[in-house]
Amino acid sequence: MAGLLDGKAAIITGAGGGIGREHALLFAREGARVVVNDMGGARDGSGAADAPAKKVVDEIRAAGGTAVASFHDVSTAEGAAGLVKAAVDAFGRVDVLVNNAGILRDKTFLKMDEAMWDAVVAVHLKGSFLVSQAAVKQMIAQGDGGRVVNTTSVSGMLGNFGQTNYSAAKAGVYGLTRTMSIELQKHKITVNALAPIAKTRMTEDLPMFQSTSSLGPEHIAPAALFLASDLCGERTGHVLAVAGARMYAFKVVETPGKFKDDAMGVWTPQEIAEHWDAIVKV
Repeated sequence: MAGLLDGKAAIITGAGGGIGREHALLFAREGARVVVNDMGGARDGSGAADAPAKKVVDEIRAAGGTAVASFHDVSTAEGAAGLVKAAVDAFGRVDVLVNNAGILRDKTFLKMDEAMWDAVVAVHLKGSFLVSQAAVKQMIAQGDGGRVVNTTSVSGMLGNFGQTNYSAAKAGVYGLTRTMSIELQKHKITVNALAPIAKTRMTEDLPMFQSTSSLGPEHIAPAALFLASDLCGERTGHVLAVAGARMYAFKVVETPGKFKDDAMGVWTPQEIAEHWDAIVKV
């Protein structure tokens, strides 16, 4: 039976473990030729090792799939270009990109330092921009469309205590996804995002994951596969959230608002206070 990604070449960043590994294994089972990108660093981004990416490549090959490893740094233009070149050198093209690489350097707002901020934003937001730009240019040159799947977060959509850098970066990924989806429609490239909740190395010490085994990363990969496949159709600009067996969407909504009784007038601060409930009611 044909796989959903037969003949496709896919790049998956941060694929050496956790959610990215599940993406890579599932994509390969569905016929994709996969570039498994991972620098193999610690959760905070420090250090590097080839073993995680190579191990996933070995798993894919042992199951009869096709994969190569990449250790490029997604947070630099040189790394992003090298990653896409590695895909083209190995498979001749790029059809799918999943931006999944990430690090954590959690600290409350008042204790956050500039280095913590810069490091997290560089991988999550800048990395998603740089790799997407390099991959999309290749997709456009090929002339037959493509699919980009970004990774945002519930923290980015709703905020989360102790994650000002991560939340800001993931909120930025939402904005990046929305604008890319608008600009790239003319090239038949869909751009969507996942907001996963899963127990991985990144999240295993959070209280919500201490007493559950139902939020494994294997729940996330089918949603990525859908967004990367022709089943997605022309759907673009969406944020698909997954938490175990629950799947839902995040949307930024605009309230109906309220017009001033004097339609030509200018609101005063006192009037805003008086009509606050009507202004913000969904």
